[in-house]
Amino acid sequence: MDETTRTAVSVAEAPAEAPRLRYNDGREAVQEELSSSRRTARIVGMLVLGGYLTYGVGNAIATGIAAAPDYLSSVSTSTLFTASAVWMLLNSALVIGIGTLMLPILRPHNKNIALGYFATRVFEGIILAVGVISLLSLVIVSRSYTEAGAADASYFGTLGSLAINGNFMAYNVAMVGLGLGSLFFCYLLFRSNLVPRFLAVWGLVGYAIFATGCVLEILGFAGTGLVATIPGGLFEIFFGIWLIAKGFNPSAITIGAANTAGVVTP
Repeated sequence: MDETTRTAVSVAEAPAEAPRLRYNDGREAVQEELSSSRRTARIVGMLVLGGYLTYGVGNAIATGIAAAPDYLSSVSTSTLFTASAVWMLLNSALVIGIGTLMLPILRPHNKNIALGYFATRVFEGIILAVGVISLLSLVIVSRSYTEAGAADASYFGTLGSLAINGNFMAYNVAMVGLGLGSLFFCYLLFRSNLVPRFLAVWGLVGYAIFATGCVLEILGFAGTGLVATIPGGLFEIFFGIWLIAKGFNPSAITIGAANTAGVVTP
């Protein structure tokens, strides 16, 4: 076999490089991604604000009823208590939805952080749901208390306290997970410039304080979790409003879409 033949065979056997889109071919994909990201931003913003409405209102009503002195005799007949707990459960679906929708937005900029944030939101949703189910068990405890009479009041009181504390602990564990995972999320927002950098820095500080406060709450420092929610909570409200009104930075979305589509610029 002569040199020319060997060269031809080597070229034929070499694996073909994956084709890359030319600029003109990729512009349509980038424009479609920009339009899709705008819709996603609005939906995510509404889910973020909706989470405050569902869990915040539901938790305030349900725990308010459970805090009454006679809750053992009233919870089982309270439709409002059950409805409020179900309203809290809806929040779990919303937070998992946020992680799902943010996955394709974040992935072009950092796949590992995108998957990590998705996992964080799933973790949050599941743990919060476990806490709400613990709270809903008060209905069974209350019904059993009513049927048994006051003779076993201390026993049922202990069960009721365990159910309430289970929800409280689940909430703080979920928020620690959210706070830690969202630190990486905000770092990626900062690095990718998907939103203004002041907003990303605000989130970094807010979630760090939030996670620390919830850890201290778990360790027995009562009230620290509630106080620590203020900066992070204000960030999430502003972040949700920003996404609805402004969306993600188009230039950051364009860069991510171009990388994903394999566009070769002129």
